[in-house]
Amino acid sequence: MKGTGNREQAVIRTAIIEELTDFRLKKVVFLFTRFFSVSCAVTIAAACCAAQQNTANTATPAAAATPAAVATPAAAVAVPALERKIEIMIRSELGVPPQYEISIGSRQKSDLNGYDTIAVTFSLPSEPQKKQTVEFLLSKDSSTLARLSKWDIGPDPGTTLPTDGRPVRGNPDAKVTIVNFDDLECPYCARMNAEFFPETLDRYKGLVKFVYLDYPLVEIHPWAMHAAVNANCLAAQNPAAYWNYVDYLHTHGQDVSGPDNNLTKSAATLDKLADQEGARDQLDAAKLDACLAKQDDSKIVAEMRAADKVGVNATPTFFVSGERWAGQLEAHQLWIMIDRALTEQGIAPPVQAQPGTSTPSAQKPGN
Repeated sequence: MKGTGNREQAVIRTAIIEELTDFRLKKVVFLFTRFFSVSCAVTIAAACCAAQQNTANTATPAAAATPAAVATPAAAVAVPALERKIEIMIRSELGVPPQYEISIGSRQKSDLNGYDTIAVTFSLPSEPQKKQTVEFLLSKDSSTLARLSKWDIGPDPGTTLPTDGRPVRGNPDAKVTIVNFDDLECPYCARMNAEFFPETLDRYKGLVKFVYLDYPLVEIHPWAMHAAVNANCLAAQNPAAYWNYVDYLHTHGQDVSGPDNNLTKSAATLDKLADQEGARDQLDAAKLDACLAKQDDSKIVAEMRAADKVGVNATPTFFVSGERWAGQLEAHQLWIMIDRALTEQGIAPPVQAQPGTSTPSAQKPGN
């Protein structure tokens, strides 16, 4: 990890971990940006009211004793009151935790007739770097708040991923492709790998093919990048060696981490396992060792950038002929996705059966 690649990698990974923290609760990420503005708006509104009241008190001291004089600036209260209604609605509908602040921006013209655009910013005071702004639509009469999302339905995301040259498991000519973004230290990825192999692969036989791309979350999985590089070193010489290494790591992650979670020891273990796998498959030892020593992660970083462009932000995330799923999925649910993709291609899916409990029979490299 050197030079520009290292800097780019650091930026990518930082973005990944910020989203991963709330992977199952993406709304909360939005909440980071919505909290600050509403509180600011309310505070500013209160300050404006106080300033107006002080001005009134200075101009006509006697009026201070008259309750009606204090309530005169009704027009100044109208905008903050609307902002408060917007804040309450957003907090209630999105379940924004109390510690987050929301700020409401000014109304701007939108492309949708009958609506203006308002920018809502969410933030967490204790972590100022966690801030996000989201655009909402507000009706001209201020009675309706809406949030619209736009999705590009152009190219199939599965066809834009860098799968050329990657190891394939299954029938290379199959019309249904499952592309999985994998992290070799991720326990949920290990479970998903067990759903894929051997049961799903056996069920569909020559009807599907699997391709893995790398998405190591190194902030929480410190040896995942090293493992991915090693796996790719094996893949460069023999796809079967790659898959055996991947299967083994997904069933022996604790052995690699060790009781003391020592990263240096984990790296040494990963290299040893790769060498053993290389020897078993009669790979070019000198070439393999040079690749392991270099630890070039440039291809992996490129795959991570490609993942970002199609909305990947956690592992496992996989695409079944373009249909995306993030997180672990039970086998019978996965099969529904595959059956749907086969039907689209005019291929009759196998008769549905309840999945068993088989797990990949990963063999220790070198044995």
